[in-house]
Amino acid sequence: MTRIAYSQGLNAGKFELLAEQARRLGRVRGEVWQRYGSVNGAGLSDRQIRDTWMADGTAELFGVLANAWKETVRDAVADIAANRASAKAVVRKAIHQRTLDQAERKRMYTALKRDAWTEDPFLSRQMRKQWKRGRNRTHNQIVVRSDQYRTFTLAEKGDVWLAVPGLQRRQLVRIPLNTTVAPSGTLRLILRAGRVEVHYQIDASVMKSSAHPAGDREIGVDKGYTEVLTDSDGQHHGTGLGVLLTCESDYRKTKNARRAKIRSVAEKAREAGDHAKADRIVRNNLGTIKRDRRSSRWQQTVRATTFRAVHAVVDKAALIAAEDLTRTFTARNKRGRNVNRRLAAWTKGVTAEALASVSERRGSALTLVNAAYTSQVAPCCGVFGRRSGERLHCTRCGVVWQADHAAAINVLHRVGDPDITPHTPYQRVKSIVQQRTDRRPDQTADPGLQPIDGERNIQLKINLDQ
Repeated sequence: MTRIAYSQGLNAGKFELLAEQARRLGRVRGEVWQRYGSVNGAGLSDRQIRDTWMADGTAELFGVLANAWKETVRDAVADIAANRASAKAVVRKAIHQRTLDQAERKRMYTALKRDAWTEDPFLSRQMRKQWKRGRNRTHNQIVVRSDQYRTFTLAEKGDVWLAVPGLQRRQLVRIPLNTTVAPSGTLRLILRAGRVEVHYQIDASVMKSSAHPAGDREIGVDKGYTEVLTDSDGQHHGTGLGVLLTCESDYRKTKNARRAKIRSVAEKAREAGDHAKADRIVRNNLGTIKRDRRSSRWQQTVRATTFRAVHAVVDKAALIAAEDLTRTFTARNKRGRNVNRRLAAWTKGVTAEALASVSERRGSALTLVNAAYTSQVAPCCGVFGRRSGERLHCTRCGVVWQADHAAAINVLHRVGDPDITPHTPYQRVKSIVQQRTDRRPDQTADPGLQPIDGERNIQLKINLDQ
C-alpha cells in the first residue's frame, strides 16, 4: 500500500534546493525518454543505460549526485516498460486473430515477451502502430533509495524529520514531516505548491483493517454516482459520494469562470503595454497553490469514502462480483454540459483500486464479469425492462426495481455464466438475454427476489392476485 506523508513548516530555501534538484532530474528523465522511449530502447535495461552514460561522459552533464540520477534512470525505464506493456496487450490480440497455428502463436508470443519483436516484420509493424513515442512531463519528483536518507525526531514520540541528499556531497536537506511514523523503503518525493509529498510503500498485511475477517457470502455490486456501490441485497454504500462530486464540480465551474474573467483583464493590460499590472494579476489572482491544495483534500475525501464503502461490502462477502471498471464505454445518449461535467468526475479508477486492494488484503475473492445490460434487465423475470430514471419496470410482471439494485443482482448472476464471458461483445450479450427471455414462459416474480418499497410490493401483490 502507498502511504503519503507531507512536509510541514518547510522553509522556502530548502524547498528551492529540492525544486532545483527535481528540475535537473527532470532533464534526466527527458533524456531517457528521448533516447530510449521507442524502438531503440527495446531490450535495454536501466543498468545498460547507466553504464553507457558513465562511459561516454553523459552523466557528468546532469549536475546531480550519481545515486540520484541512477534512481531516476531506473524509474524512467520502468515507466517506458509499462508504456510498452500496454501496447503489447493490444498486439497479443492481433496475434490471436492472425493465425490458428498454436506453434506460430507461441513463437510470436515469446518474441513479444522477450522484446525480440524488432526482428519479426509483423510484430514490428504492429508494435510501431500501437506503441507511440512518449515524452517526459515530470519535473517535480525525486526518487531516493532506502540507504540514502535517514529519519530522526527532536523529541520522544514527536514528529519525524527526514534528511535527504541535496545537490552536493554530504549536503543533507532536512524536511519536517506531519507524522510520527517514519517512512521506509524507496521514497518518491513530489514537490507541489511549496510542500513536499513523501510517497512510500508499507506492508498491507500489518494494517489493522487487514486483520478484520471477510464475510462468508457471495455479493454482487454495481457502481453508482450518488453512492459508491449498491450490493445485491439492495444496500447502498458510500452514499455521500454524489454530493462530493456534484459540489466540487459546480464549485470548479464557478471558480474557473471567474478566473477566466480575471485572466482576460490581465491579457488586455498586457496588450495595452501595462506589464506591471498584468504581472500583479497573474502573481496575486491566478495562482494555483490554494486550488491544488483544495483538490488534494477533495481527492483524499473521495478515496476515504470509497474505501470505507468497499470495506463495508467485504465485511459480508467472501466473493464479490463486479464489473470491470477499467474498461471505457462510449455513451450514445447526449447530455447537457453540466451533466457531462459531473459525470467526468466519476471515480471509477479509485473504486476499481479499492475493490482489488481491500478484497486481496482481507481474503475476499474479486470476480470481474461482463456487465452489459445488467441495469436494463429485470432480475425477477430476466427480461429487458423499461427504465425511468432510477426505476426499472419489469415489462412482464410489472415489478418496479431500483436500477442499481437490479444491476447488482444481475452482476452476481453473471458469475460462472457459460454464455456471457467478460469478453463477450455487448451485441452478443443482448442477443443471449433476448433468446433466454423468449424461451422462458410467462410467470410471476420470483419470491426470492424482493423489491424494496411499498409501491413495488403493492404491484407484486396485484400481480399475484390476478
